[in-house]
Amino acid sequence: MIAKVRERLTVRKQAAQRFDRQRFNLRKLNEPEVREQYQIEITNRFAALENLNEDEDVNRTWENIIENTQTSAKESLRLHELKQKKLWFDEECLRFLDQRNRAKMQWIQDPSQSNVDILNNVRREVSRHFRNKKKPYLRAKIEELETNSKIENIRDLYGGISDFKKGY
Repeated sequence: MIAKVRERLTVRKQAAQRFDRQRFNLRKLNEPEVREQYQIEITNRFAALENLNEDEDVNRTWENIIENTQTSAKESLRLHELKQKKLWFDEECLRFLDQRNRAKMQWIQDPSQSNVDILNNVRREVSRHFRNKKKPYLRAKIEELETNSKIENIRDLYGGISDFKKGY
């Protein structure tokens, strides 16, 4: 016997739990003018719903309610934009990453000692650059968490903490 091979399929938890639902920017409801606009839109839409006949199916009425709420939220609140994970990662970091990938490809094509040394030097330089780029970002993030703690902005505080826990 040469080798044993075992194949296993897994389901990723995050992919399995994710579903395609529109997320609205609910923080805009803290602004008084946006809240008033949303309330006016909702009341207008539900007033129009009440004028429909009462003989409709319950499921169809429920779908109308959901649809009206979502269209009102789209118009006044807008969709929630996902934030970028690595805010410190910029074009310069992309160039360093590309340089490291080229050095690695060169080493794969010709695994000589000189290419190994070049790859190690490039890796060291890229890691140093990434570390130096990430440090000020992390300092600013920690200061932001401190200010959120002082002004008792709990939602942003725990959101920032969970970002640190998750990592990058």
